[in-house]
Amino acid sequence: MAIEAGNTRAVWIETFGGPEVVQVKALPVPAPASDEVVVRVAVASINPVDWKTAEGKYPPMGADKLPFVLGRDLAGTIETVGSESGEWAVGDRVCAFIGPDRGAQGERVVVRTSELAKVPDGVDIEVAGALPLAAMTAWQGLFDHGGLEAGQRVLIHGGAGGVGHLAVQFARWKGATVFATASERDLDFVRALGADTAIDYAKQRFEDIATDLDMVFDTQGGETQARSFPTLRKGGILVSTLEPDEKKAAEFGIRTVPRWHADPDAAELEQVLGLIADGQVRVEIAKRFPLDDIREAQRFAREEHPRGKVLLDLAE
Repeated sequence: MAIEAGNTRAVWIETFGGPEVVQVKALPVPAPASDEVVVRVAVASINPVDWKTAEGKYPPMGADKLPFVLGRDLAGTIETVGSESGEWAVGDRVCAFIGPDRGAQGERVVVRTSELAKVPDGVDIEVAGALPLAAMTAWQGLFDHGGLEAGQRVLIHGGAGGVGHLAVQFARWKGATVFATASERDLDFVRALGADTAIDYAKQRFEDIATDLDMVFDTQGGETQARSFPTLRKGGILVSTLEPDEKKAAEFGIRTVPRWHADPDAAELEQVLGLIADGQVRVEIAKRFPLDDIREAQRFAREEHPRGKVLLDLAE
């Protein structure tokens, strides 16, 4: 991918499509508004929303927004501060889950101060960069939307994935009884994260093992979601990152949450960072890719079903 002359590089799309539309482009170094900072990015995450956005399947980023930079979360150090940036200073180690109006997969990214979370001492910057979107999806799904409490029973689908492996740990930390589905190779990993019962989704019927549940956390949809309804007690809740089948839920007396997307929340993100600093939660890094290998990074994350998170390395 050829690079034009410029000051900073970023993952760029000018039209919707497959991996071929994703390029690395040189752009002017951004300047922060008064309540913003510019972060020199060390690492950014590769998330499913990236290729969905590139394909034109993420409604907030329609054709009227093209062209734009991809990516929603990052970690690095503050390089420039706005005039009203408050407590934030050049050199601070930070991470952020940013709004869809800006892209995180660039060497320098504008971040609103309201989105910033300080990376505690002892937390690696790559861990912080892998965390924001996946952590907020898991945290908000389990607690804000699902209301998970200690002593409840929860089934987490995809327990070894980027979102799932965090959801397993958050549910364990809360004091829930945790069931999690995973591939055979990941069963021990999911147990080590805190799952009370790890279920091989290829060889076992999860609905025969996880029963009388208070919650199902679903990132799979389709047949997996349909088979999940009978596992819930009457009045239980299915929280899905995909559109829930309201008719089927009603048949089983199950509550659902309308389709939702995780929102940036610096306070919640800092709480998760605190759990990592205390050793109560860990982030699994599957693989890191250099910026110029963005297409291969997306392919790997999409097709290889990696354990944990995939990162894009933007450090100079």
